[in-house]
Amino acid sequence: MSTYKRLAGDTAIYGISSILGRVLNWLLTPYYTRVFLESEFGVQTNLYSYAAILLVILTYGMETSFFRFASKSENPGRVYSTSLISVFSTSLLFLLVFVLLKNPIAGFIQYPQHTEYIVWFAVILAIDAITAIPFAWIRIEKRPIKFAAIKLINIAFNIGFNLFFLTFCPWILKHNPESWIRFIYSPEIGVGYIFISNLLASGIMLLMLLPDILKIQFQFDKEIFKKLLNYGLPILIVGIAGQLTLYVGNILIPFLIPESQEPMKQLGIYGANLKLAVLMNMFIQAFRFAFEPFFFARGNSKDDPVIYANIMKYFVIFGLLIFLGMTLYIDILQFINDQKYNSGLKVLPIILMANLVYGMYYTQSLWYKITDKTRYGATQSVIASVVSIALNFLLIPVFGYMGSAFTLLFSYVLVLVISYFQGEKYYPVPYDLKRIGIYFALALSLFFISGLFQSFNPFIKAGLGTLLIFVFLGTVYAFEKKDLKGLFKMNKKK
Repeated sequence: MSTYKRLAGDTAIYGISSILGRVLNWLLTPYYTRVFLESEFGVQTNLYSYAAILLVILTYGMETSFFRFASKSENPGRVYSTSLISVFSTSLLFLLVFVLLKNPIAGFIQYPQHTEYIVWFAVILAIDAITAIPFAWIRIEKRPIKFAAIKLINIAFNIGFNLFFLTFCPWILKHNPESWIRFIYSPEIGVGYIFISNLLASGIMLLMLLPDILKIQFQFDKEIFKKLLNYGLPILIVGIAGQLTLYVGNILIPFLIPESQEPMKQLGIYGANLKLAVLMNMFIQAFRFAFEPFFFARGNSKDDPVIYANIMKYFVIFGLLIFLGMTLYIDILQFINDQKYNSGLKVLPIILMANLVYGMYYTQSLWYKITDKTRYGATQSVIASVVSIALNFLLIPVFGYMGSAFTLLFSYVLVLVISYFQGEKYYPVPYDLKRIGIYFALALSLFFISGLFQSFNPFIKAGLGTLLIFVFLGTVYAFEKKDLKGLFKMNKKK
C-alpha cells in the first residue's frame, strides 16, 4: 500500500467515526436552540470555553509526548503506564482543588449562584484528561474500530441523557405531576442538564476504557517521565495558547459587552453559529487523528518533505471545497438552528476560513515536532494568543461577536506565517505556494461572486452555487490531473 493510500485509509477510518460522532453530537445544537433562549445557550458556550482551556492544562502535552516516545520505544507499555499514572495523579489533585474552591471560582467567572457547575465540570474534566491516554494507546496500537466504538457510545449516551432530561422528563411531569420523575428532575436546573448529561456519559466512557487502563503492569519510570515532561511542556504552552486563541472571545464577551446589549444573548447566537462550522471541524479532526501517528512513525527519508508538501496541497483543496460547499448553500443552513439564532449566520464564512487556516497551521507545524524544537511552537502560539487577547479587548466592545470572529481568523493567519518562515529554516518543505495561492484566490473570488445572487430565487441561487463549485473542481482537475493519476501509485517508502 502506498504512503498516501495508508494515510487516506487511516483518515477514512477515523473520519467515519469522527464524522458520525460529531454529526450526532452536533445535532444537539439545533435541539438546544429550540429548547433554550439565546442567553441560556450562551451559558453553555461560555462554560465549555473554560473547559476546553482547562482540559489542555490537565493533559499538559502528555498525549503528544506519548505518541512521540511510545512509537519509538522498545517498551511502549512502560511509556503508557508512566503517562497514565502522571495524568491520573494530577487530575485527582485538580478535582480536589476545584471542589474545595468552588465558591470563589464560581464568583470569579460570574456564576456565584451555581457552584454546582464548578463541581460537575471538575469531574468531567478529570475523567476526560485521564481517558485521553488510553485513547492514545488505542490509536498507537492501530485499533480504530475500538476507538470509534467507545467514542460513539459515549456520544450516544450523552444525547440520550439530554433527551431524557430536557424532553422526556418535562413531558412526563406535564402529563403526570406525581410521577417518580419528580424525584430526579427539577425544571430549575435548566441548562445544567447539559452538563449533567455530559458527566454521566463521561463516567460510562471511563468504565469502557477500564480494560485498557488495568491490563498493563503499572510502572512509573522517572527517566521516561522526565523525557515526556521535557517534550510535553512546550506542547502544553502551545495547547494553552491555542485554546486561548480559539476561546478567549467566548470568555471575554460577558465581560466586555455592557449588560444593556445583552452579552449572554450575543454569546448564545455566536456560539450556535460557531457550531455550524462542524463539517470543516470534522475534516480537520479526522485528518489530525491519522496524521499525527503517521508522521511520528516515519523515519527521516529525503522524500518526506515532498510527501508533506503534497499532503498540504490536497488538504487545502478539500478544505476550500468544504468552505465553498457551506457558504454557497448558506440558505439551507438557516433552517438548522431556531430562527432566533439566524442573525449570526454572517459569522460563518469567517469561522470556516479561520478553521481551515488553523488546519493548515497544524499540518505545516509538524516541523518543530519532528526536529524536537517544540519551544518554537510554544513561542508561535503564545504570540498568536497574545494578539488574540489584545484584539478581542479592542474589537468586541465595538463590533460584538463579529470582532471575536475576525480576531480568530487574523490570529491563525499570523501563527501560520510565523511557523512557515521558521520551518523553512529548520525543516524546509517545498510547499507549492503558488498553486495553493491560486486555489485560495479562486475560492474567495467564487464566494464573493455568490454574494451577487443574494436577491435571487433560492433554487436559482442553489443552481448557481453548484455551477461555481464545478468551476472550482474543474480548475483543480486541470492543474492536478497528472499528479492525481500518479498519486496513489507511489510506493511506500522502503
